[in-house]
Amino acid sequence: MKYFMGIDVQRSRGCAYFIIDTNAEYVLSGWADDENIRVIGTRLRSVAKNLDENSRSTVAVGIDAPRKACEQPREYFWDRATNSWRLRKPHERGYGRHCEVVIKALGLGNPQWTPFGDDAPEWMLLGFEVFRVFQEFVCVCEVFPTASYRMLEDDTEIKAHLSFAHFSRGPKDMLDACTAAVTVREFVQGRGTEVGGGDCMGTIILPKPISDSAISQVLNWPINKS
Repeated sequence: MKYFMGIDVQRSRGCAYFIIDTNAEYVLSGWADDENIRVIGTRLRSVAKNLDENSRSTVAVGIDAPRKACEQPREYFWDRATNSWRLRKPHERGYGRHCEVVIKALGLGNPQWTPFGDDAPEWMLLGFEVFRVFQEFVCVCEVFPTASYRMLEDDTEIKAHLSFAHFSRGPKDMLDACTAAVTVREFVQGRGTEVGGGDCMGTIILPKPISDSAISQVLNWPINKS
């Protein structure tokens, strides 16, 4: 991979994007905005494609949004009191994916549980579209910047060149896009990890390995639990 593109999906101000190269040097940043979410997705893809004629295989993309909506109620819930999985109770809606449960259980953040398609907020619908337009790219990952910030809290080794260009519209959004780019770079270069996926609803990548003290059971989705 030559380039690492982080995208912060945000509807009211548009999507911030931040691109670094293999040495974590700043390449490009900006915003994609339009009333039509399909147009936003197309513009983001065009930015990536303009980087390299072989962008499909040379640009890795990290998107701060769920990959897709839940298709059915989540069958298993994580019980923090017992550090174990349990079956969903009748009154529970069953929102959320395995990867989000892992992030929450490990204390890396408080994800907004992904709902069913009809209940998804507009920013998530935009995220689904962004994932769709990048489906031809070899490496497209879901990131969660809050989790990256927490993992890197005491890290002094991971660095990236930061340009303040295009920050004024939404500084936090652009910083999240930068962190998304750094996260996907660390993952692609073999220093990160991914969590979730047991429910076949996608994974979230992280910039570092999971701590040895982490709750290992939550990393594995239960099978035929009764």
